[in-house]
Amino acid sequence: MKRIFSKLVPEVPILAAAAMLLTLPSLRGIATGLATVFPFTVAAAALLLGWRFNRSRLVFAIALLALTEYLLLRGVDTPRDRFYLHALTFLLPINLALVALLPERGTLTPAGLLRWVLLGVQALIVVFLAQSFPEKALKFLTTHVVPTRFTNWTPVPQPSLLAFLAIGVLLTMASLREPQSPVRGYFYALIAVFAALSWPEAGPGREIWLASAGLILVIAVIEASYLMAYRDGLTELPGRRALNEALPRLSGQFTVAMVDVDHFKRFNDTYGHDAGDHVLRLVAARLAQAPGGGTAYRYGGEEFALVFPGKGQDECLPHLEELREMVETHRFTMRRRFRPRIKPKTDKGRKTRQAIMITVSIGVAERNHRNTSPDQVVQAADKALYRAKEAGRNRVST
Repeated sequence: MKRIFSKLVPEVPILAAAAMLLTLPSLRGIATGLATVFPFTVAAAALLLGWRFNRSRLVFAIALLALTEYLLLRGVDTPRDRFYLHALTFLLPINLALVALLPERGTLTPAGLLRWVLLGVQALIVVFLAQSFPEKALKFLTTHVVPTRFTNWTPVPQPSLLAFLAIGVLLTMASLREPQSPVRGYFYALIAVFAALSWPEAGPGREIWLASAGLILVIAVIEASYLMAYRDGLTELPGRRALNEALPRLSGQFTVAMVDVDHFKRFNDTYGHDAGDHVLRLVAARLAQAPGGGTAYRYGGEEFALVFPGKGQDECLPHLEELREMVETHRFTMRRRFRPRIKPKTDKGRKTRQAIMITVSIGVAERNHRNTSPDQVVQAADKALYRAKEAGRNRVST
């Protein structure tokens, strides 16, 4: 439930707030006043973040949104103007997808300048078609692919509607594949952009929706920067910085357990770093479900930390022993891509998968009269971990 909630916040509340602002009669006055400052505030924040954090994708996306707002406010009095708007409507989701999925390369770098060139080439092609074949090009962009009764609910032409649907599916798949990337923000921004293009001309609706799309992208950059700083990308657990900030906030009694994967270096040398990373993810998944209410952190390398707020050492020991057994009894089956570097002597006619047992050593310490500060508790748990390893590993030591 928590995972689903994290995929909806804060984007869905922003979209819901924009919808309420534009549909509730009591808020229309606020919406009209907000439309005069909201887009400029979001654009300024986006440009500042893009410059400060070197996020070229945000700068490109805001430029696309600004161009969209300019053409929407300009009007569609002539076939040429209508062609400009429909061409932008068709190209906008495609360009947003390219911005979202291509790697970050900077704004004024060769790769960044190439993106600006590509946008410029698109603009030149659109201008050429508008000058030379406005009616034919407009007819192509407004052609009916399916019966109109299926798309009467939106003024967006069917080719553009198909582009929005296809890009929406693509961004959804990409965000599921890389949960920590800002791609999810681009998916929700695409929804806001579509709402702006579908909104009636009268009123501040289009400005509010486009500004909301920009706000979602700004928050996506902030959230991605936070995850990079506080969450481990390999295991998706909170990182060491998050642990260092969480411990001083604890009051009263608490217990820290340091967890280390046994013989991890030997495992890495035998099967390779890809297999080692898989083991770390496996152990992290077990620690994230640790009994007793402990919070797991990636401390560094093959070492993890578990923090039990409000609990003493004796109270945590049964939960930690259960966790140790949970890791030990889970058999890690070596896949074909994790073949050992030194092939074992086995029967060539028999294809078997080798099951590897992973174990962990755990050191435990609590806050008491000897260990009063969080640093002292962590150091005491680290010393207990060393004793567990010295005693033969695969055990819990205090």
